[in-house]
Amino acid sequence: MRKYALPVLLLSVFEAVAITLWLAKGNFFYFLNFTYIGCSLALGLTLMIRNHRNARRIVQLLVGLYMLVYLGLIERENMQIEGFWYYLFSGLFTAATIHYAVAKIFGPLIFGRGWCGYACWTAMVLDYLPWKRPKTHTRKKIGWIRYLAFAASFLFVASLFLLHVKNLDHVLYVAFIVGNVCYYAAGILLAYFLKDNRAFCKYLCPVTVFLKPMSYFSLIRVKPDPEKCISCGKCTRVCPMDVNVMDPKRNRLNGTECILCGECVKECPTKAL
Repeated sequence: MRKYALPVLLLSVFEAVAITLWLAKGNFFYFLNFTYIGCSLALGLTLMIRNHRNARRIVQLLVGLYMLVYLGLIERENMQIEGFWYYLFSGLFTAATIHYAVAKIFGPLIFGRGWCGYACWTAMVLDYLPWKRPKTHTRKKIGWIRYLAFAASFLFVASLFLLHVKNLDHVLYVAFIVGNVCYYAAGILLAYFLKDNRAFCKYLCPVTVFLKPMSYFSLIRVKPDPEKCISCGKCTRVCPMDVNVMDPKRNRLNGTECILCGECVKECPTKAL
């Protein structure tokens, strides 16, 4: 049963968050919300341990569609970074601010960029494109674009408050829809021209500004066992995020971009990961 320790641990963390927020906010929805997400993630990890070929995709659909369709489109919550700024400026610790705190700011201290691999509704679509493994692992020097996108999201919401725009809830709902359309379009175009499904994550996604520094300290991470590793390099070649998987150090090349997808683990011939 030791091999199921990780899904149990992850479920326990989400249940702790669910119960804490339920009691603190007096709203049973938080218990249901985080219990659902925790169960979905634990299910996916369990399926992955049992070598189910579509384990990660199942989690992506369970969590990604829930957040995009139910929370975003039906409940009209802007779960993008603009929603985070909106609730933050409003002084409300709810909805997107809680989501960001758990999944993208403090959560990565435990599970790194697992959000990108298992829950992001943008990557959920991009991962179905045909360029799953970049032909070259040489990064383009355009990573600065993510910081422009990050600043633009901040300035957009700040300007709404400074200009005293009315009906902010409706404006943010429209921004959520338009923002997602733009993200999908940009992600697909980048993937096509760079022949890399995850080009959006590497160069454009503004959320990585939060994720990368916190992921450096993550407790859950993929690292090689030097006694089993035969330095074949297969793990690094299949990594969609260009991580130097064979390097066990935290400051390894692109180490803060590991999305815990498990492709390297599946490919390793000696089970050294």
